Order: sequence, then structure tokens, then C-alpha cells
Amino acid sequence: MMQTYFTPGPAQLYPTFEKHLKTFVDRQLGSVSHRSQVYRELHAFTVSQLRSLLSVPDTHAILFLGSASEVWERILLSMVEKESFHLVNGSFSQKFYQYALAAGKKATKMEKAPGNGFDFDEITVPEEAELICTTHNETSCGVQMTETEIHRLKEAHPDKMIAVDMVSSAPYPALDYSLVDTAFFSVQKAFGLPAGLGVWIVGKQCLEKAILLKERKGLSIGAHHDLPTLWKNALNNETPATPNVMLIYLLGKIAADMNDKGVDTIRKETEKKAGLLYGFARANDAFSPFVLSEHHRSRTVAVLDTQLPAAEIIARLKERNLVIGSGYGDKKATQVRIANFPATDVAQIEALVSELAKI
Repeated sequence: MMQTYFTPGPAQLYPTFEKHLKTFVDRQLGSVSHRSQVYRELHAFTVSQLRSLLSVPDTHAILFLGSASEVWERILLSMVEKESFHLVNGSFSQKFYQYALAAGKKATKMEKAPGNGFDFDEITVPEEAELICTTHNETSCGVQMTETEIHRLKEAHPDKMIAVDMVSSAPYPALDYSLVDTAFFSVQKAFGLPAGLGVWIVGKQCLEKAILLKERKGLSIGAHHDLPTLWKNALNNETPATPNVMLIYLLGKIAADMNDKGVDTIRKETEKKAGLLYGFARANDAFSPFVLSEHHRSRTVAVLDTQLPAAEIIARLKERNLVIGSGYGDKKATQVRIANFPATDVAQIEALVSELAKI
């Protein structure tokens, strides 16, 4: 019997994945040149579907890279001359900060313990910071920063750029790209695809900053896939080097399926499923939500404290062909992480909750 994956990435494959993969193989698209009209049409289709799904305006390009981690580096090299500012409350927001240090930038941070969220009123942004790095959904501990709080940061600091990590939440967040300079995600989470593709949404103001740093400041903004080169190729529906054609094709098809369903419907279903998971955890003595503030609880990755060893819970569920994730880092033994992505429906979450209640 097939297993159902509620892991936070790689995650359950989207229900139409196999159908689209077969079409890709049948059409021999893995052998077409990435400089061909066939590829350009494929590329353009995926971009158009993502624009519709995520409400991305023409002021922003949609670029394809190897991973979200690569996007971190591209953002820091392209958009920061001297200093970035990071909101850190988990392992992945911490890694974004560490990338800035590795890139030779002066990086500062406001840090909270994992499981604690950020609200606009408590954030003081350093005057010298050029870029504010936020995380919509911190995958490691299941805490979110709402779109409203992110937007307020830009409204209060229009002279600074805002970056949003939505790796484990897109397409759930409804970002206003007039208030977000750049955002990014990877496909192996909420888009229900195998790993190997990062998507970078980036505004013209970011391109202008990259050109300024490269041409007027004489700084390196990367020898491979720098932003001006990525942007120039994207205008022709191409990439600088041979891309992951298969995942770009599959992403376009799944984004189209999501558009057919409607992103508002997807968001409402996400919230309903999150309510089922957190409602169960509040009512069951063996589990409890790790994030105490309901306002800051992730809707896409539920992290639960456990009374039994997490490994035992995971093993029991696996016997029932249900696969959930362990806690991250030092929480591996005492927490479970349950992905609430569009690839799993309400009935599957209800079945998971029913089995959890038997443990």
C-alpha cells in the first residue's frame, strides 16, 4: 500500500504529479534544447501560472535556480552592499543570517527562541541596514510571521528592501508585492514536487541595486547566475545555463491545477486542516502545540510536543502507512512536525488525526 507523507519536505507528491510526469516523458521534453521555442513556451507557461497563482505583478521577475539556499546567496550578493538585518527564530532564518556573514556582509539580527514569533511593533531595524530578511514560515519550529506584519515593515521602512522566505508555505501567503521586494520558495514542499528547483521572485528595484553594486561600486555579485544575467535571460523565457526542464514543466502544470482549484480555496482548506491538527493537539494529553501563540502558529507546518518519544510515534504511524516528520535539531526526540500542504486533503488529515488519537 502507498504511504501518505505529511513530512515537511520532501513531502507528499501532488496528486496530478504522475500524470504530468508521464506527459513530460511521452513528449520527450527532457531532450529538447533549453534554447528552443519548445522550451521557451514551456518556461513562459510556468511563469504565467505562477504569476496568476501568487499575484506577482510585471514589476517582478520569476527566476529559476537550483534551490532556495542558492537564492539566499543571490539575494545577499545582489542587494546588500554592506549590511543586512535578519529576524531569526529558528534554524532556517539563522542560516540566512549565517549566509550573510559568509558573504562578507555586516549582518545584524533580532533573535527569539524557536517557537516565538515576530510582530511589527517590537522590531527595531538598524538605520544602516539595506535589506530586512523575514521568514514567513520557519520550517524548523512551526512559527509564522503574518503577511500583515511583513507589509507593515516595508511601509515603515520604504527606503529598505524586504525579503520573504516562504519556502515551506507558498502558495498559502497572500503577499502584496508592492510591499515585498523579493520572495522565494522551493518546490519540494507545498508544491508537491521532488527537490531540485528554487523559485526566486524579484523586483526591478533589486535588479537596479545589483547593477549599482556591480557597475558603480565594483563589487562581486556572483560569478555564476548573477541577477542581471538571470533577468536578461528571463526576458526571453530562458535561463543562463541548462535548467531543470522537468521540474520547471511540472511546476507549471501543478500551478495550473492549483489555479483551476483556486488559491482562495487552497488557503481555506489549509486553514481548516490546520484547525484539525491544532484542535486535536489541544484536546489530547499526549500532544501539545509547540508554538504557544495561536497568532504565530504556522498553518502549513504544525509542530507538536510529544509525551511519548517521537521516534515511537513515527514508527507506529508508519505501520499504518502514514509518514510524519520528527522534530528539528535538538527537538528530534520530543517533537513531531506535520506538513499541511495542498497535496494532502481534509480527509487525509482527518485520517491522520484519528490514528494519532489511538497512540
